[in-house]
Amino acid sequence: MSIATHLMVYGIIWWLVFFMALPFGVRTPEEAGETPEKGSAESAPVRPRLWLKAGVTTLVAGVLWGVYYAVAAYDLLGFRDYVGT
Repeated sequence: MSIATHLMVYGIIWWLVFFMALPFGVRTPEEAGETPEKGSAESAPVRPRLWLKAGVTTLVAGVLWGVYYAVAAYDLLGFRDYVGT
């Protein structure tokens, strides 16, 4: 497989993990005991901590991509034996 394929797989894994991580630790102003700012939605998060979530996502996606690479490079599942028979 080419480097472009590996980058695309990593990108897909990264975005999937990022969207799964977004709801963790999010609190609305009501849950935090604050009043929402005028003009913002009542459900808007107080402190979304996106940089922290992006960093954790990068690490988790790297581990998952490593598992993908090991399975693909070393043919651990052997699915090619069943394709095209």
